[in-house]
Amino acid sequence: MEASRRDVLRLGGVALSGAMIGGCAQVARRLPKNEPPEDLSLPSGNVDTTVRLLNRAGFGPTPGQVAQVKAMGHEVWLNAQFARSSPEDYRLQAQLMRLDVLRIDGMELRDINEDLLVRQLNQAALLRGIYSGDQVYERMVDFWTNHFNIYARKGLAAYRKAMDEKTVVRDHALGKFPHMLRASAHSPAMLAYLDNQFSRKEAPNENYARELMELHTLGVHGGYTQRDVREVARCFTGWSIQRGFLQRKGAFFFDEARHDTGEKMVLGHRIPVGGGVEDGEQVLDILAKDPRTAEFVAGKMCRHFLGDTDSPVKATLAKAYLDTDGDIQSMLRPLFLSKELLEGPPVAKRPFDFVVSAMRAVNAESDCSEPLQKHLEQMGQALYQWPMPDGYPDGAQPWTGSLLARWNFAMALAENKIPGTDTNLKDLADRTEQKNPVDAASSLVFTRKLDPDEVRTFERHAGQDVNKAAALMLASPEFQWR
Repeated sequence: MEASRRDVLRLGGVALSGAMIGGCAQVARRLPKNEPPEDLSLPSGNVDTTVRLLNRAGFGPTPGQVAQVKAMGHEVWLNAQFARSSPEDYRLQAQLMRLDVLRIDGMELRDINEDLLVRQLNQAALLRGIYSGDQVYERMVDFWTNHFNIYARKGLAAYRKAMDEKTVVRDHALGKFPHMLRASAHSPAMLAYLDNQFSRKEAPNENYARELMELHTLGVHGGYTQRDVREVARCFTGWSIQRGFLQRKGAFFFDEARHDTGEKMVLGHRIPVGGGVEDGEQVLDILAKDPRTAEFVAGKMCRHFLGDTDSPVKATLAKAYLDTDGDIQSMLRPLFLSKELLEGPPVAKRPFDFVVSAMRAVNAESDCSEPLQKHLEQMGQALYQWPMPDGYPDGAQPWTGSLLARWNFAMALAENKIPGTDTNLKDLADRTEQKNPVDAASSLVFTRKLDPDEVRTFERHAGQDVNKAAALMLASPEFQWR
């Protein structure tokens, strides 16, 4: 099927007007397939608040999920998500268990090619985003992974990143922000990425100190000075990585001999002479409790989930942070149930979000190996490979150049042309009980009914082919937003 850029934009405009591991794949395909619910009846009306919740708090609905969440109610669903009460998907677990990067300690992976490890990291992220029932958790893992970004191609980061993601992000994604901040400060992957393993009293390295305040806590406009950067760098001298003989290589290590024990002054707080590792710990405590950190984290959540850093919701989230010592769930609950999220303007999907939501919409079966990852790379978001410490950008503008790659992916996915990935849109269409293939495709992709003009427009380009109709809908502007 061929569709011009103008055709896709025209179809999208009408829609908007209505509102790698080969063995791993072989093993997974022997398991029973994930079956969608028998009842895929479409709720009447245009895109509604339930669809918006699933698109923002998670990575979009799977067939039949909108009706299920409507029946539960938003707050009940959210409570279940926070409790992580969804049963584990055994197909997902079977695929993850075969990834060396998740099973073997970082320094023991040194015999494995770096490219393979990066592909496995990407594979794990895609598998979890598409198939995990803990959608809020996985959404926040993606959010915090970018907040504490580490470039996997620098030094040995590819070998350390899996452990960093587990102990920093995955262990604390729905917990307390100060705990996650502390875990990041002790992460060998983060210390190496920002060069702190070389920081010593004679020559404090300021990289980690600067990013700790600018990107992890206070924000670029957080009121700290260059002197604060120098003093924080002094506090973290000696925070390094174990390289000693008969020691656990690659683990966090405080080198007392390299630490500056002199008095420091950080953001108006005196850190007395004679300190050791506790100097850095005190800095983390100061930053975690600072109201500017609460405001910065709240604003970043608003930008990601609402598209507006300065939303009125920010004050509510910042207060929740300060009242609960940085409890993440206490911030997310009012955010996810807010009118601003459920009824506000759309937010652009980054490529990872787009790919995962498309796979979920058509109930695709995939090993998420290199062929699928290539599509994500062509859209500009090869995971774990953003070289700057600020993480992949939010907002639409940075991703406008990925539209052609998105259209190519949509066509390949719907027409079953991605090796390692299978779709059966005809079967799904039959389950929707929609007689018209265009209506059936819309119930899966847009989770809404089309008006007559929209139906005629899609029929003119896709005929009665549900695969072509779904491809055009996945490629349309409407599906690029959440």
